[in-house]
Amino acid sequence: MTDYGHELRFGIFPTPSAGTESRLLELAQLADVRGLELFSVQDHPYQSRHLDAWTLLAVVGARTSQLTLATDVANLPLRQPVVLARAAATLDRLTGGRVELGLGAGAFWDAIVAAGGPRRTPKQSVDALVEGIGILRAVWTGSGTVRLDGEHYRVHGLHAGPAPAHRVPIWVGAYGPRMLRVTGELADAWIPSMGYTQLDDLPAMNQRIDVAAEAAGRAPADVRRMYNINGRFGTGAGFLQGSPGEWAEQLAALALDEGFSDFVLGTDEADDVRRFADEVAPGVRELVTAERDLVAEGIEPVAEAPAETGVRRPHPSSAAFPLAVRSTPDDGRRLTDGPGADQWDESTRPTVAHDPATPYTPEQQAAAQHLVDVHDALRSELVQLRDVVAQVSHGIADVGVARSVLNTMTLRQNSWTLGAYCASYCRIVTGHHSLEDRSVFPHLRAASPEVGPVIDRLEQEHHVIAGVLEDVDRALVALVEDASRFGELQDAMDLLTDTLLSHLAYEERELSHPLAAHGFY
Repeated sequence: MTDYGHELRFGIFPTPSAGTESRLLELAQLADVRGLELFSVQDHPYQSRHLDAWTLLAVVGARTSQLTLATDVANLPLRQPVVLARAAATLDRLTGGRVELGLGAGAFWDAIVAAGGPRRTPKQSVDALVEGIGILRAVWTGSGTVRLDGEHYRVHGLHAGPAPAHRVPIWVGAYGPRMLRVTGELADAWIPSMGYTQLDDLPAMNQRIDVAAEAAGRAPADVRRMYNINGRFGTGAGFLQGSPGEWAEQLAALALDEGFSDFVLGTDEADDVRRFADEVAPGVRELVTAERDLVAEGIEPVAEAPAETGVRRPHPSSAAFPLAVRSTPDDGRRLTDGPGADQWDESTRPTVAHDPATPYTPEQQAAAQHLVDVHDALRSELVQLRDVVAQVSHGIADVGVARSVLNTMTLRQNSWTLGAYCASYCRIVTGHHSLEDRSVFPHLRAASPEVGPVIDRLEQEHHVIAGVLEDVDRALVALVEDASRFGELQDAMDLLTDTLLSHLAYEERELSHPLAAHGFY
C-alpha cells in the first residue's frame, strides 16, 4: 500500500478551443460552484485552434472564487522562464493564491521550431527544464537578484519578483526515466496523463520518483501524485467506463494503492462535470477516508480486487469500544435575532440520555461517523455559499458610473454563479432531509422508541429549514431583478446559517448513539 496521505482534489481539464469561449467559462463556473478544486488547461502556443492558456486562466480566475488554476502543462521551450514566472506570480496575486504551474520539457518539436522556438534533444530538453525550474523559483523569492549561467537560459543580475501570493507548486509532466528522477528531485507534483501511460506502468514510475526524492534528501510524500484522466459514464467494463460508483471505487484504489491524490477529468461536457463533482468525488473521498481511518486504528486492509475494477475492503472486526465519534457542538452564536430565532432554543428541544461507555464495533462506529461526515460536507458548502454571496456584495459596492456596462456584466455573471450554487446547495440539503424523513427516521423510531420525541423535533426543523431555503431562493430572484436588494439575500443567508448549523449539531448529538446501535436501515 502506497498512500502518501495527501488531501484529495478533483478538477477538470477542458479543451481550450477557440470559438468555445462561452462554454469554457460556463464549465469553469460550474466546476467552481459544484465544489471541484482544479481547473487546468493544456498549453500549445503553436496550435492555431487553441486559446492562449494564460489569458484563458486569467479570465477564469476573474469569474471564479475557489478553483485552483494551472497549466497542464506549460510549454517551456516557448515560455521564457522569467516571463513565465512573472505571469504565474501576477495571476497568483490577483486570484488570492490560486495558481499552480504545470511544466513540460517540450514535444512536437517541428511545431515548436515553426513558432520560433528551439529544437532540443531529449537530454537538452530535460537540462533546460532543470534550469527553468531554478529560474522560476529564484524569481518567485521576490528579493535579491537572479543569476544563472546555464546552457539554455542565462540570467544575469535580474531583480527577483514579484513574489506570488503563496508558494506556487510546480507540477511536472514526466514519463521517461530521467524526467521521473527530476520530478522526484525538484517537483512538487507529478502529473501524467492516461493517454500517455498505462495503469500497469504507474507502480514502476512511482518507484522511480520515490527513489529520486529520497536520494535528494526529500520524502516521497513531498511529491503529490496527480492524474489526468478520461472516461465515459455508462455500463461498460474497464477503467472509468462504468457508473459513478465504479469510477469512485477505481479512483479510490489508485489513491490507496499508488498514492494518487488529484484527479483531473478531461471533458468538455457539463453533465460529466456535474456527475464527477456530485457523485464521483464524494464517493472517492468517502472510500479513502474510511480506509485511512481503519489503518489509523490498526485494522489491516485486505485486497479483494485489482485497481482496475475496485478498491480493497477492510477485514471485519468484532472489537468494540466506546463511541469515538464526536458531534459538532453548537456554540450558541447567532447572526439573527428576529422571527424564527426561537426555533433553535436548546431549552425547547427534547433530548435522550446515552451511556458514553456503551461499546460499538468499528462498523457501528462508521454509521455514526457517516452522519457527521455528511453534515461536515453541508457545513463546508455553507461556508463556500456565504463566500460567494460576500463576493457578489463586494461587486455591487464597486459598481461605478464610468464602468456601468462592464460592472453590470460582472454582476450578472456573479449572480449566475451564485444562482447555480444556491440551486445546487438547496437541492443537496433538501435531498439529505428527505432521505432522513422517509427512511432513516422511521427505522430509528421502530428500533429505538425513546428517541421518538427527538425525531419529531428534527422533522419539524426540516420543514422550517425548507422554508428558509425557499427564502434564499426568492431573495436571489429579487437580487437578479434589482441589485439594490442585496440586503434581503444577506438576511436570508444569515437565517439559513443559524438554522442549519444549530440543527446539524442537535441531530448529531442526539442520533450518533442510536445510529451506531441500529444503523441507517
